[in-house]
Order: sequence, then structure tokens, then C-alpha cells
Amino acid sequence: MAAPSAIKNYIKNDMQDRRPPRQIARELALLSLSQIPVNPKKLTQDQLPKLVLAAVRTLRVEVQDSLENASAELQRSNDRILTSQTRAADLNTARTMLQEAIGYTQIAINQLAATLDFPELIQLANQDRDVREYAIQLVQTIAAERKLIDEKISAALVDWQVMRLAQIDRDILRIAVGEMEFFDVPAKVAINEAVELAKRYSGEDGHRFINGVLRKVTDQQKELTVDS
Repeated sequence: MAAPSAIKNYIKNDMQDRRPPRQIARELALLSLSQIPVNPKKLTQDQLPKLVLAAVRTLRVEVQDSLENASAELQRSNDRILTSQTRAADLNTARTMLQEAIGYTQIAINQLAATLDFPELIQLANQDRDVREYAIQLVQTIAAERKLIDEKISAALVDWQVMRLAQIDRDILRIAVGEMEFFDVPAKVAINEAVELAKRYSGEDGHRFINGVLRKVTDQQKELTVDS
């Protein structure tokens, strides 16, 4: 008689651990944005699983590249240490190489951790209508309103341009700004969700950068509201 109880507890815990639909939809949208052209034709819900699958394959290549870069930097730093005569310059160079290797490794670890949820994401993209609808709405809106969204992001960047940002950071910012501008999502919610996405997919300091840019976007919006 213990087995049914254990199954019920497993199902209950699984439902408690499952993330909110919109949170999953944002992640699906993030993965999809990297796979669509600049001026896409009308997107349909049926295309979402294919976009996500393509993104998974792309991310797999990126993980491999990050690990290969980390391995190369580790080898270079090790060679520099072994061939040097403990000169300060050589040790500093080796230290820099090691730091770069750690950075590449951290990116790869973040990406690998995110891939653990991919089977569930692909399943939800196929089966959960609410998740699928919100994800495709996000992608469609960001594609259609990209110019306005990018202008708002650019205004918050200091001596930098949107197109020079890493694509994953750029798309996270676009989702957050798009939600605040066109989906009436409160700024606090949009920023928090963007930060969580950055922790999963961006580099070591990506979430801090995302947080800072989005807070500046909201501050500028408040100033415009007061002036008007």
C-alpha cells in the first residue's frame, strides 16, 4: 500500500517544483529568438518546438566551444608556468590565462545546467497551450517592435551599442523591455525574471549587467512620465 502514497508524493513534489508557465515561456522565447531572422514572416505556434530544438543544438555547440577555450587557456597557463623562471611577468600572464579559463568554464557550466531542463521545455512547447501561446506572443512582439525596444535599451547603455552586446544578453534585455512595454508586466517582475535568465544563460557577471541596464531603462521611463 506504500507505493501509491509514494507516487502521490512524487507527483505533488513535481507540481510544486514546476516553474510558473510564463517563466517557462520566457525561456522558450529566449531560445527561439536566437533562431529567427531579423525580419521574420508571421510566426506560428507550431514553429516554436522547431525553434527551440534548433536553439538546443546551437547551445550544444557553444558549450563545446567554451570547454575547448577553457582547456586551451589552462594548457597555455600551465605551459607558461612550467617554462618560466618564476618571473613576475610570466606568473601574471599565467594568472590571467587561468582566470580566462575559469571564465570559459563558468559559462559552460551555466549552459550545461540549463540543458537539464531542455527535455521538459521541448515537451511543454509541444503540449502546454498557455506556455506556447505566451512564448510565441513574446517572440512575435519583439520581432515586430525590435526598433523601439532596442532604442530604449540603447538609451540605457553608456558608450555601448545594442548590437555589440552578446546575443544572449541582448535577447534577455529585449524580452524584459518588451514585457514592460507591451504586456503590462510590472518592472520589478520583468527585471527579476531577466536576472534569473541571465544567471542560467549568461556569463559570470551577466545578471548584474542585465539588472543595471534594466533599472536604468525603468528610471528613464519614470523621468519621461514625470516630464509628460
